[in-house]
Amino acid sequence: MILAIDIGNTNIVIGCIQKGACIFVERLSTVHTKTELEYAIDIKNVLDLYHIRKDQLEGGIISSVVPQVTRSAKLAVEKILKKEVLVVGAGIKTGLNIRIDNPAQLGSDLVVDSVAGIAEYPVPLLIFDMGTANTVCVIDRNKNYVGGMIYPGIGVSLDSLTAHASQLGGISLEAPEHMIGKNTTECMKSGVIYSAAAAMDGIIDRLEEELGETATVIATGGLAKRIVPYCRRKVVLDDNLLLKGLYIIYQKNRK
Repeated sequence: MILAIDIGNTNIVIGCIQKGACIFVERLSTVHTKTELEYAIDIKNVLDLYHIRKDQLEGGIISSVVPQVTRSAKLAVEKILKKEVLVVGAGIKTGLNIRIDNPAQLGSDLVVDSVAGIAEYPVPLLIFDMGTANTVCVIDRNKNYVGGMIYPGIGVSLDSLTAHASQLGGISLEAPEHMIGKNTTECMKSGVIYSAAAAMDGIIDRLEEELGETATVIATGGLAKRIVPYCRRKVVLDDNLLLKGLYIIYQKNRK
């Protein structure tokens, strides 16, 4: 069993994986000011909640898009496991063939998503990761990472809307009973949810047109399950894609 951690801008996803299967998945808030000890306590509490002992853990691996937190989290996990922890980045074997202008610029989360997608689904692939930012990974029929997209996440869009429209307050991210809203709250919920779903449908159409063939479409990330049910295109929801990718990369780099 290994401990896999993905550090995002809003959440830190923690999971234990055994033989490719996720034993559990939990989320913590990403806090830039926390020390390694504070993160160690948080992570240890999650492990204790699921009755996971450190002697059950072979090792750990981290992917991160928040450099300020990466070192603290790595040291925190090493404090718990008493073992060196892998961090996805330079020098780590992934097996992914990256065909973009500057492969070093590709975020570790996109690398990990792509590795897992190629291992589990037929290519070509479109992988939507929906969080603070929405990202799309495009994998061609030869299993090459050929590029992608980045656009604002629904939380960012909603925050911007409420910040710049004085009469609009905060809402929860859930679809109303009807698409045509009957009050301000329903209108905002409908606008946020259905515009995100329509954007996914439209992006899929245009990316497939550029690829010249139909692709398998996968969605993952903390907000994917809020949007995917309202898409008209077929989209496979895989909440654990990134953790499964971390497991694959760990296996490629184990000593």
